[in-house]
Amino acid sequence: MQLLPEILTKTLAIKLTATAEKLVKQGHPWIFTDSIVKCNKEGVTGDIAVLFDNRRDKPFAIGLYDAQSPIRIKVINYAPAKLETVFFKEKIEKAFKLRAELLRTDTNSYRLIFGENDGFPGLIADVYDDFLVVKLYSAIWYPYFNEILLLLKEISKVKTVVLRLSRNLQQQKNYGLSDGQVVFGVLKNEVVFFKEYGINFSANVIHGHKTGYFLDHRLNRKRVGAMAKGKTVLDVFSYAGGFSVHALAGGAKMVMSLDISKQALEVALENGKLNPSKGTHNIYAIDAFEGMQQLISDSKAFDIVVIDPPSFAKRASEVHTAKNSYARLAALGGKLTKKGGTLILASCSSRVSAQQFFDISESTLRDAGHSFEILDKTYHDSDHPIAFPEGAYLKCGYYKVY
Repeated sequence: MQLLPEILTKTLAIKLTATAEKLVKQGHPWIFTDSIVKCNKEGVTGDIAVLFDNRRDKPFAIGLYDAQSPIRIKVINYAPAKLETVFFKEKIEKAFKLRAELLRTDTNSYRLIFGENDGFPGLIADVYDDFLVVKLYSAIWYPYFNEILLLLKEISKVKTVVLRLSRNLQQQKNYGLSDGQVVFGVLKNEVVFFKEYGINFSANVIHGHKTGYFLDHRLNRKRVGAMAKGKTVLDVFSYAGGFSVHALAGGAKMVMSLDISKQALEVALENGKLNPSKGTHNIYAIDAFEGMQQLISDSKAFDIVVIDPPSFAKRASEVHTAKNSYARLAALGGKLTKKGGTLILASCSSRVSAQQFFDISESTLRDAGHSFEILDKTYHDSDHPIAFPEGAYLKCGYYKVY
């Protein structure tokens, strides 16, 4: 699969500050510019950075140099290694084996490569049945991309491969690559179909968010489906209806999908029709905070309320506002949950820790006068392994509210 021309790289010898060296040896993959104290030559994006121990002057890890990012070196292996085909093959096979148990269920959609957590910083690979969608966030992979793509295709046994590029990469030199490019096989329709735990879904692999769908909440969606028989369900920030579809398939009496995007809600309706159900599926296109307040004003309440917002804190300066937003959502969700019903609150902001998020949710419910029982707290599914603290972003609390 010769997608890119040969891109020549060089090897850099790097020494770090004592603090940064310690962090890398503990398994942290990010090295910022100010952590580099010595580099034997000027690096360009994609160059191999060999990290040398300060005391023994021996290599202890390798990374890839990124001249376009404040994270100047992204570690890909915590021991010296040659970046040959066998190296990448072993890493991808290891990642695939971690997903083996999931793939023994009635599920053919999974995250094969989860960036830094699988040793591929800035690279995501999601499989939807016979379709592989690879999303690149960093140009560090261009010199190695031909062989990595071929290995991903062979190991996942897909028939079609689609490339997605981050906005930053679309604006940089990208050797003629384009977002949504079909790099192998045939894509007759940009909407592809797949299953998670036996429930049918679709994803737009060309224009959908990320790679077309959000796979990380798979277990939580299954759980909501198991809880939903005969219940009324509110799915806030529903996007393409992940929780809604499982709830309908699980026998919910009525599901309301609420999202600001009318287009996403149309997809949610279509996804709901992919599975047999007798429940009513209503959609509500409105800002989540405004819509929830309006439902409260209309004296609406539901047996199950799911609130799964997008990341509110993509940078440190947004953390305070994010915490306030989570508190507001918990307060609104508490009011919309019937007495004895279940409120499910989720966060995908890595800058807000799980403990902080759960503390905010629970103190808000108490302050609003609710008594509640903590049913469970869940995190990432098995195809989203966590290898370093910032890699852990997903948390979800289940509360029986009175």
